[in-house]
Amino acid sequence: MHHASLRRARPLVQALIAALVLSACGAGAASGGQTDDAPKIPTAAFANAQTVDGTIFDAEPLAGRDTVAWFWAPWCTSCRAEAPDVARIAALYSDKVTTIGVAGRGKQAEMAQFVSDTGVGSFAQLADLDGSIWSAFGIYGQPAYAFINNDGTVEVFVGSLGKKSLTERFEQLINS
Repeated sequence: MHHASLRRARPLVQALIAALVLSACGAGAASGGQTDDAPKIPTAAFANAQTVDGTIFDAEPLAGRDTVAWFWAPWCTSCRAEAPDVARIAALYSDKVTTIGVAGRGKQAEMAQFVSDTGVGSFAQLADLDGSIWSAFGIYGQPAYAFINNDGTVEVFVGSLGKKSLTERFEQLINS
């Protein structure tokens, strides 16, 4: 009887483990990512935002400018792995695209440590402690990106992109 109960519970345990793994890091990457082409003008989501070091973020310069928002969590290993590429690509395109990081799902001190550890401090890193920015963009997993065209339309991608695909996305944003 005990073994029969374990056999019945095994599929439930496996499903729970799978759900935890998928929700932890890069959920979109497991399914190949998801793109949402619905036009929005969410720059107001950045109003009154604070950076990971506690200063108020000035969202005014984002209006009318191509912007990439990179959503990450301080404990996310996929986010940590892609951080150097994000920093290099952001620097490469800084004259044409504003890049901002949007940290969530962690404590502010952990977010600041992530920025220090990964070298992404060359562009603004916001601390979305209440999840309002992630929610405004419909972000449900990390890493994720919001490609905000200078006309305010947004394309969201949930999952890791890699150096080549991220570079292509920056180029597409500039050329659209």
